[in-house]
Amino acid sequence: MILSFRNISAVCGVFLLVSVSSFHNSAIANINNQSQLIAQQSKTQPHPVFKSILPKLKQKTQIKILLPKFIPESDGENPIYANIETATQKNYEILLAFSPDCYGASACRLGVVTAEAVTRKTPGLTGKRVSLAKGFTGYFVDFTCGAGCSDATLTWRQQGVQYVIGLKAGDRTSLIKMANSAINP
Repeated sequence: MILSFRNISAVCGVFLLVSVSSFHNSAIANINNQSQLIAQQSKTQPHPVFKSILPKLKQKTQIKILLPKFIPESDGENPIYANIETATQKNYEILLAFSPDCYGASACRLGVVTAEAVTRKTPGLTGKRVSLAKGFTGYFVDFTCGAGCSDATLTWRQQGVQYVIGLKAGDRTSLIKMANSAINP
């Protein structure tokens, strides 16, 4: 009887050690999963320049809001500001500028981010076709210069909404990077 009690005690001891070890690994796995979840959530956040206008934008529009996580010229040397130019249920237009009180003037303007629900009246897409994230096709239109330079634009459609990203005298590579950062959550 004593021998069988020792065997039972040994089995219980081994079981206890395995349980504690599994609990420790499970706790580490939960911590790692939470860290990954936090990292994924931070990836889905748009560029910080949009933080102040996002609540108003969400309140005004019913279309899916896609904002880039990457904006060229936002290295911290020159602050960038986002101002809502228009926001309705079916569209929004955001001006990106180097001044908080820029109203599209050439000297302070960086570009635009717009979205509009596609209707029968929406013009067709034009420009040079480019491949975007998640299999979307974008259409790049280069800038022109006269007395000043216009925006180079990249337009694509996603779930019934036409999105446009524009940069004053922008380059195709920067626009593609901006668009992809908006498309990829």
